[in-house]
Amino acid sequence: MFPDFKNKILLAPMEDVTEPPFRLICKRLGADILYTEFISSEGLIRDARKALAKLTFYEEERPLAIQIFGGNEESMEEAAKICESVNPDFIDINCGCWVKDVALRGAGAGLLKDLPRMGRIAESVMKSTSLPVTLKTRLGWDENSIVIVDVAKMLESIGIKALTVHCRLRGQGNKGDADWSWVKRIKDAGVTIPIILNGNVKTPEDVKHVFGNFHPDAVMIGQGAIQNPWIFKQAKSIMENGSYDEPHLHEKIDTCITHLKLNCELKGEKYGTMEFRKHYAGYLKGLPHISTHRMELMQYLELEPIIKKLGQLKEMYAGAESSSQLL
Repeated sequence: MFPDFKNKILLAPMEDVTEPPFRLICKRLGADILYTEFISSEGLIRDARKALAKLTFYEEERPLAIQIFGGNEESMEEAAKICESVNPDFIDINCGCWVKDVALRGAGAGLLKDLPRMGRIAESVMKSTSLPVTLKTRLGWDENSIVIVDVAKMLESIGIKALTVHCRLRGQGNKGDADWSWVKRIKDAGVTIPIILNGNVKTPEDVKHVFGNFHPDAVMIGQGAIQNPWIFKQAKSIMENGSYDEPHLHEKIDTCITHLKLNCELKGEKYGTMEFRKHYAGYLKGLPHISTHRMELMQYLELEPIIKKLGQLKEMYAGAESSSQLL
């Protein structure tokens, strides 16, 4: 079912991050709507193993979108049909990826240089599926071509159901300031489809600020959720109550263990533990001697010693009410 975006907080699609276990953790911690990692349309139609694996999701994750990218209308059309076969709630088109291998091949943010083709691709996807279709893009290719208001008007006119705006230029990648004011300008231009603000939203305070000052329908969080998946819960708390709590250390470690077990169930113990290494910094943030603890955890490729070590850390710092008290 297509979700109501009004005042929702979303988890952004991020390559090698927003896999099913991480998405499920964020869902349980307050994320309202989830997106898969972006999936190559060419990979899907070639039955590429990596692309097909990204179609996996838990029912508990709903509402969830599968995000696809590509620069060829026919390939995107076929990819959308494959996505529909696994019954997500909607399909999202990536027109914002800035990396050279994508953008310079006419996909992702590369479509900001060819708006008619962006429109044709969106129409091709929409006609190939009965699912709602949304799109995610950036302000423009560079500072001399900020086209986002025109993009929003075009997409609304052809029937796109919602637009996510990463409020940076293609050349900025994921660095530098995001100009959130463009979301308000889109709204002021009379666009009525849901507009989702994304880019450099890193704290609960940021979420409150952008809702209050730029009036998006929803806010999408990316990098800020990697180090702190509690950000969704905290953002809702600060908007409702004016404050929020930091998670207790025992909660962080218990969540880390749950996440790790889900990872191993999905990928097998060896690869699941190896691939999980990128998450230790976020879960253990604030612990004294964090580098030493991380290095020890990263040497293990089996669940048992990792869970044992995490349990020892929980006992060692049991007196701290929250991780902030360890600083």
